[in-house]
Amino acid sequence: MAFTALMVALITVVSILAGAYKRHLAYRERKLEIMVGQTAEKAAQYAAHSAQLENRVRVLERIITDGRSSDIAMQIEALRDIEPTEATTQ
Repeated sequence: MAFTALMVALITVVSILAGAYKRHLAYRERKLEIMVGQTAEKAAQYAAHSAQLENRVRVLERIITDGRSSDIAMQIEALRDIEPTEATTQ
């Protein structure tokens, strides 16, 4: 009889510990999913920023290589008023 009670108590404790471990694993998995989402969002922001910088460099290269370097300052000032997408389509 004591052996049966001991086995029932042992099974109960093991099942409680297994449930707690399962909840802990679910928590860690959710935490990693959130981190992956944040990392992906940051990567997208960096990619967008990189694209903007590439567009600005292209515009500057076009201005410099046009051959009319005398009015470069005026062209740069004029481009500051134009949206970046408009400047790349010209």
